[in-house]
Amino acid sequence: MPPKKHNNKIIKKEKDIEKDVEKETIDIDGKTRCEFASIIYKKKKSEIMLRYHDKRWCKPIHEENELYAMLVLETMQAGLSWLTILEKEENYRKAFDKLNPVIVAKYNAKKIEKLMQNPGIIRNKRKIVSIINNAKAFLKVQNEFGTFDKYIWSFTDRKTIDHHRSKKDEMPAKSELSEKISKDLKKRGFQFVGPISIYSYLQGIGIINDHNEFCDFR
Repeated sequence: MPPKKHNNKIIKKEKDIEKDVEKETIDIDGKTRCEFASIIYKKKKSEIMLRYHDKRWCKPIHEENELYAMLVLETMQAGLSWLTILEKEENYRKAFDKLNPVIVAKYNAKKIEKLMQNPGIIRNKRKIVSIINNAKAFLKVQNEFGTFDKYIWSFTDRKTIDHHRSKKDEMPAKSELSEKISKDLKKRGFQFVGPISIYSYLQGIGIINDHNEFCDFR
């Protein structure tokens, strides 16, 4: 049976929408990127966001200190934009001993007060304390599993979940996987690890690949 004319119109409209979306995500360097990176770049002229999208986002991470560092950055995002965190990333690495969990886990009250005076980071005491708390929890996971890498990647049998997002797909804020990992992390004493933050974390360390199909940096 030939397709109905009405359906053809719908298909054509969807294809037109896809073309419009792809056109909007072509940047001045001629590269096509995911919507969020292009939109933020065009509004904020943020080279930091472009570099993050192009070279780091959804790229697998297995190095222990970087797994902890990304967890810190993602948990700091709560209530803020990711661009704000990226702009402060180097400040965090400098203030927190290169975000080395072995060192951070030993921070005391005096160190916390010093960090509260640092204008280069978010001076929220609960968040600062959570960075130290999560370093301790991170080391406990390492002790139990050998590495945090073995633990976090075990949830997907060490495979990246590629959602193959089309041009019109909306990016989810959370998933069953992020809900599951969030619950387990909370049980292990981690803080600021809700399912939305953990979904972003899974993207950040490459367990989830949410680059659009048309993106040149998949």
